[in-house]
Amino acid sequence: MEKQNRSAVMAWIVPALILIIVIFVMMFNFSSKSSADASETISRNLIRSAQTYGENFSNELEILSRVAGPFCVWLEQNPKLDESHAAEMAEILYSCTSAHRVIYCDSDGQGVDQAGESVSVGNEEYFRNILQSDTLSYVYVDEEGTNGAIAVVQRIDRENGQYYVLMYFSMDKFSELMTKSDFDASSFLILIDSEGRILGSAGATESNLLQSANLLETLQKDNSKEARTIRNRMDNGSRGTTAVTVSGESCTLAYVPFGANRWEVVLGVSQAYVDRQVNLQWQNTKNMLFYLVAAVFVFICMIVVVNIIGKLRNNEKKKELEDKADTDLLTGLTNKLATERRIKDYMAQNPNTQSMLFILDVDNFKKINDTMGHAFGDEVLRSLGQQITAIFRATDVVGRVGGDEFMIFLKGVSDEDAIRKEAKKVENFFRNFQAGEYVKYAATASIGVAIFPQEGSDFESLYKAADQGLYKAKKRGKNQLAFYRDEWMPPAGDSN
Repeated sequence: MEKQNRSAVMAWIVPALILIIVIFVMMFNFSSKSSADASETISRNLIRSAQTYGENFSNELEILSRVAGPFCVWLEQNPKLDESHAAEMAEILYSCTSAHRVIYCDSDGQGVDQAGESVSVGNEEYFRNILQSDTLSYVYVDEEGTNGAIAVVQRIDRENGQYYVLMYFSMDKFSELMTKSDFDASSFLILIDSEGRILGSAGATESNLLQSANLLETLQKDNSKEARTIRNRMDNGSRGTTAVTVSGESCTLAYVPFGANRWEVVLGVSQAYVDRQVNLQWQNTKNMLFYLVAAVFVFICMIVVVNIIGKLRNNEKKKELEDKADTDLLTGLTNKLATERRIKDYMAQNPNTQSMLFILDVDNFKKINDTMGHAFGDEVLRSLGQQITAIFRATDVVGRVGGDEFMIFLKGVSDEDAIRKEAKKVENFFRNFQAGEYVKYAATASIGVAIFPQEGSDFESLYKAADQGLYKAKKRGKNQLAFYRDEWMPPAGDSN
């Protein structure tokens, strides 16, 4: 029965455990993927923001180019343009755009600015770079005492040679891009060239990443792997995000191509801000996972509770069935098999503990049945079972082992005085025993007693010894008690 119960329980516990493990694995994978997706979403948002900043700045420069276009066409169509007219043109461009300086010059760098003053830029490195490339539209100008500028280049092909219109856009304008930043106060925006040199910066310019003039060189010290990653992506014209730490300051860099000269727009956002955004991004997912974990936990608890309740019920049912199987229906005492089993179990567990075995037969029980009827005979046995149980301990074994035969096993009887006292108690019981509700009948019994383990170290030998005591009692005239060995009998005249 127990094996069947165990098999039945395992039949649904094992699949349930497998299901729970599968659910937890799926939830773990889903959690990891959700976290990765949230990080990827934030990364895309940072890249998009960096691109937007870069496009806004590029549009400012593009406006200069578009405004200068018609003037450059006019200059090409007027080959006899003198210096005063060139200065007027430069002054008009200056007043119509956000350029803080406008120069018109020839290929030697000689020309005039918007104020009509003669200028010479032929020896400047940025001008030499313009001469070396026919496609260079923007060039960085390192103006002393300022944050630098971007020169927007317009080329004019005239009959007498190549001429240039240079409109200088201050990098102070670049710093205004983050005046309404969507990020925290520690965020910054920079424009770098292909070597990592910082051309312009906005936002938190006091950041540890911006303490030198070259971002890649700063990263190379403590973030060499990340610096290589950024450089490779810049060389490939790709965009991305990279987490770095410089002098204890952790942040994520989002970088996108500026669209000219292999320059890059780099947005730096504190890692704490990124982590908060990632956390917010998958907050709903975490809540869902929490509820799922709670549901699984409740499910497990229900399984455990159901299992415990089922076991308790099975044990109760099993005990109830065992009790029914062990109980004599007439008297409510244990039956023969249960009585013998309990005595044997005690003997096996307590082989040296002195105990007593009583076997008793109701005297002339056949006569009771014949003269007073079987129903009254059953009432005698029922009353005997109920009354004799009351005089012993709950731990003692009292059972009906035959039609009118009873067996009593008293555990742990310590000495000779206790043995004689218990024997006398049983004997006195039958002197006062009466059965019947309306008709009182004083039934007597013959009783045989044997002592464990002296007179039998196992049940069979002890039973035989007690049975011989019973034979003695019957042979001596019934209605009395006899020991297997008469030496246990109390002295004559002892009523205790």
